Amino acid sequence: MSAAPAPVTTNTNEQAIMPKSIVLDPRWFNRDRTKFEDWWRGIKLFLKSNRIMETNNRITAILACLRGGVAGIYTQRKLDELDKELGTQD
Repeated sequence: MSAAPAPVTTNTNEQAIMPKSIVLDPRWFNRDRTKFEDWWRGIKLFLKSNRIMETNNRITAILACLRGGVAGIYTQRKLDELDKELGTQD
């Protein structure tokens, strides 16, 4: 009797090969208005480099970089609005 052929294995965890982003994460906006223009430029480059094109994904990426004070309050309100729109409330 002949031996059974070896099973073919495939890597189901393979991810689509995407080029690594050449633009660094813009970090959090720390409320320093003198640095806002540089931070905003970094955000726009980050979105382009990572091909974040859909509006809700762009909003989410930007909100993720806002912390504390008025920015934090705005972020929470905007997240609440998005949750209602998308029906993703906790």
